[in-house]
Amino acid sequence: MLHPRQIGVTLASVGIAIGMASAVQAAEMPIQPSHSTTKFQTIEQPLGLKVGVTLGGLTLIGLELWWFLFSKANR
Repeated sequence: MLHPRQIGVTLASVGIAIGMASAVQAAEMPIQPSHSTTKFQTIEQPLGLKVGVTLGGLTLIGLELWWFLFSKANR
């Protein structure tokens, strides 16, 4: 059974790895000039970036819950 500290470290490392992978993928995307006359334009994001942002957010939520639930148990 994993200790709460190990779970937090694991979640943090997974979040950092996903964040780094999505940052590299975002840096590789070509920039296309916009010639549209509309005020707002839809930008389609790659699926990998969407998944990376979602997993990163869930990791942060998990870390916050872990901290909130288990940080007071050790005192």
